[in-house]
Amino acid sequence: MRRADIEHIIGAAANVTGEQEFVIIGSQAILGNPVDDPPADLLVSMEADIYPYRAPEKADLIDGSLGDGSRFHETFGYYAHGVGPETAKAPAGWENRLIEVPIAPRLGSSTESTALFLEMHDIVLSKCVAGRDRDWDYAREAMRHGLVTLEGLRAGIPMLPIPEPDQQRIAAMLEALARQAAAPAERPQV
Repeated sequence: MRRADIEHIIGAAANVTGEQEFVIIGSQAILGNPVDDPPADLLVSMEADIYPYRAPEKADLIDGSLGDGSRFHETFGYYAHGVGPETAKAPAGWENRLIEVPIAPRLGSSTESTALFLEMHDIVLSKCVAGRDRDWDYAREAMRHGLVTLEGLRAGIPMLPIPEPDQQRIAAMLEALARQAAAPAERPQV
């Protein structure tokens, strides 16, 4: 996904819901973070997890009109997944760390929207809570590219909405991933 794609999704979501402010969580929230050139390996998802900030109950409208398998998805190759605030398993206070980005009106529209993107450390920690292989890969690559720090991630672990044993497991995994991220890339044998 590219920044223009997520802006397109936000514009379409505004048309579908009548709302102007949207929260973007999940891996593609990287597109609203101050990252000059997001690494391609962190942009592989064609799905943006999104909900209207002031009316999260309208996420179903987004999912139905712009979601997986919709005409929008078939036409553009990317889609919106309507979610709710409870989907973000990020550290407590994540709502206060959202990154606000104005989105210019789409062609034929005069209405500007606002996107509120999950902050990078919060993205990575929420991916760690999900704990799928691709989530751990995302965390490792975010560290390898210097988009998050181990210290910043450690600071957020006690604020995650999960039991302490799970927090300890995430801390141990992040330590291992940090070592992997810091290791020089292996050169292919010739």
